[in-house]
Amino acid sequence: MKTDQQPSAVLFDLDGTLIDTAPDFIRCLNILRQQHSLTPLPAEQIRRSVSNGARAMIRVGFGLEPEHQGYLEKHTAFLDLYEAGVAEETTLFEGMDTLLQELEARAIPWGIVTNKPVRFAAPLIVALGLAERCATLICPDHVAQRKPHPEALFLACQQIRVEPSAAIYVGDHERDIEAGRNAGMRTVAVRYGYIEQPEAVDLWQADVIVDTVADLAKLLQ
Repeated sequence: MKTDQQPSAVLFDLDGTLIDTAPDFIRCLNILRQQHSLTPLPAEQIRRSVSNGARAMIRVGFGLEPEHQGYLEKHTAFLDLYEAGVAEETTLFEGMDTLLQELEARAIPWGIVTNKPVRFAAPLIVALGLAERCATLICPDHVAQRKPHPEALFLACQQIRVEPSAAIYVGDHERDIEAGRNAGMRTVAVRYGYIEQPEAVDLWQADVIVDTVADLAKLLQ
């Protein structure tokens, strides 16, 4: 990826890339475990699965898959807990607000393309003061195909009025990088996100891999 070529737009995955939602996932899962007379799980055990959503939380917390008895009840209860406190402990990753301000100062629009349902994503970005700054928010509710299908990225670029080939997509999951490649975008994988197998990042075929938000900011400069 040519770092001297200014992107027309920068699109971010949400959980584990733009914002640190893990504290609220950890809090809600351990509350649910407590309600079922189970001891809290270590934060790191939960954290690395956050990018895989509520289904992964129920797998980590209770060892249940969707076909198992009791899964639906716990899945629904987890989502209700999360919706009630979607931004209690969630924050932008350290240094990310400065990065966004720099993009804004250079008139480079930025947006969000996430597999997080709009039910949670929209109030979350409002609570973090990002709604007025974000050029687009694309959730699964807005498209027929989830990532790694490129439909959501195409829609985001259409709304911002940029060509996908002139934009960058930043993510912390293999499906993010695959979606970006499928859309013909330049891709950046972030190691600081919620990655279950850190050693696998090198196999995702991202154009660039960064370890920290500071490294991402340098790249986008």
